[in-house]
Amino acid sequence: MARSWLIYSMDNNSLFCFCCKLFSKKFIHLTSSGMANWKHASAYLTSHESSSEHLNCIKAWKKLAVRLRSGETIDKQEMALLEAERGRWRAVLTHLTAIVQSLAVQNLALRGHTETLFTPSNGNFLKEVELMARFDPIMKDHLNRVERGTASHNSYLGHHVQNELIDLLSSKIISAIVDNIKQARFFFNNSGLHPRYKPHRTSGVTEREAPYQGTFHGIFGGRGGQHLPALGIHDPDKDHGTLEELGIPFEDCRGQSYDNGANMKGKNKGVQARLLENNPRALFVPCGAHTLNLVVCDAAKGSVDAMSYFGVLQKLYTLFSASTQRWVILKKHVSITLKMWTETRWESKVKSVEPMRYQGAAVREALIEVRDQTKDPAIKADAQSLSEEVGSYRFSICTVVRYDMLSAIQNVSKVMQSPNMDVDLAVSLLKKTERGLQSYRASGFVTAQMAAKDLCEEMNVEAVLKQKD
Repeated sequence: MARSWLIYSMDNNSLFCFCCKLFSKKFIHLTSSGMANWKHASAYLTSHESSSEHLNCIKAWKKLAVRLRSGETIDKQEMALLEAERGRWRAVLTHLTAIVQSLAVQNLALRGHTETLFTPSNGNFLKEVELMARFDPIMKDHLNRVERGTASHNSYLGHHVQNELIDLLSSKIISAIVDNIKQARFFFNNSGLHPRYKPHRTSGVTEREAPYQGTFHGIFGGRGGQHLPALGIHDPDKDHGTLEELGIPFEDCRGQSYDNGANMKGKNKGVQARLLENNPRALFVPCGAHTLNLVVCDAAKGSVDAMSYFGVLQKLYTLFSASTQRWVILKKHVSITLKMWTETRWESKVKSVEPMRYQGAAVREALIEVRDQTKDPAIKADAQSLSEEVGSYRFSICTVVRYDMLSAIQNVSKVMQSPNMDVDLAVSLLKKTERGLQSYRASGFVTAQMAAKDLCEEMNVEAVLKQKD
């Protein structure tokens, strides 16, 4: 049977009886110097726990526990005051944490030239405290105590507490980001310190970024590629947390994007080259294109498409719509014409993908005809480049995946816009869509590969994922 009354002192390297130390008036080893005779400990403890003195102390201890739970002790009033004070301080800290969080989100400095309340240059934090005290009774009472000097020696308004709250918020944010990245598994590294990933709970529909916040000292390192630990490379001179320390394998990185600085994008000595040595699958994409990147990862083969998918669709539309003759050529081959897409309307996205999903071969034939008929070398080069892109297995996979996911979202979106939509039905539709996208996340890539192979067969091209130059 477990001896809940038995405690061990590391300082004395001895055993003590907790209840007897509280209530017994007799001199025994388990209450004074402790018991360290390990050879005969079992026999001694068995003898002690059956003694009348110990049983009386156990009884007194249990009665005290019951009275404490029911609030029937002689210090009931003092305990109530203590609990009220604890609740007051908890409420004060909750308010102060909200102020720090609000200022941090806006990337505003907390401190000013002084740390005194109601002075002109005491900084944003104390100004927010003063403003909140005008409308909130908890903060008003706290400031009154501080001004009267009845808040003991702690006001929790100084810079040390501000720094501690920032550190706690930073740790919580990093922990949440790391958990999401681990659930999503694959991520894209942006500017050397912003891991972008597809949240698991939304089944990859939306993209999240682990943002750099100067107030929170950054997430994984400094700007400009200075801190390679941010990318998973060990650097003993830096004290920032690395991906390895956070338990994020750099092998799961499927892309990297930086500015045009030679120290970042350099193929021989730049950051991208150093990272490719550690992970050849972390393909480099120029920073200007990363917001349109579609990263499609095949967990089995580790393939990745880091191309600007919607950028290609935009180029296709621009190429044909800029000339009446080229538009006539397109209309001759397709029944569903190309559509322009916008960033604000989901429907424009699915409509722009639809022609490529069902008439990709016809669009490619139109591109080849434009290439053969035009005399403009720039148009000829664009048509050739686009025909090669549209005819690639990689582009076909992207088309199928995009269309399947956008179609599922569009269907429920249209139903949700109905003025007669019932709340229960809306919740049911959203949950059904979420389950469908989660299922697609788990097994949809294989289906997309099969559909993409059919598209390649229609275009008479080889269904093989090739490394982009």
